[in-house]
Amino acid sequence: MAVTGRVLGTLPASDLARAKDFYTQNLGLKPVSETEEGLIYECNENTKILLFPSSGRASGDHTQAVFEVDDLDAQVADMKGHGVVFEEYDLPGMKTENGIVTSGPIRSAFFKDSEGNLIAISEPMPM
Repeated sequence: MAVTGRVLGTLPASDLARAKDFYTQNLGLKPVSETEEGLIYECNENTKILLFPSSGRASGDHTQAVFEVDDLDAQVADMKGHGVVFEEYDLPGMKTENGIVTSGPIRSAFFKDSEGNLIAISEPMPM
């Protein structure tokens, strides 16, 4: 049996107010629910993100979430204007140019949110 329901991603936040400001200001997301359990953002009709109170540690060194954007260059420029610092990589198969990685047909940019979670924005993947 296949899973066919919505996807709810979770991200830890040591300071929910700071995280709320970050996600609203930089990704244009507004919470659809605010409770003691955290903030829920609806990214589209099938995807939600829960920012939940945590001990203050990010979940790991790997990418925690990827948000698709229509215009990666414009989104990166806008976020840089708000002070977001994008990760720079110079690794075999992964080198950034102006904060953007091109891997085959996929272009992405990586940054840490206000809570230290590694997040990416990416142009939609060709299907």
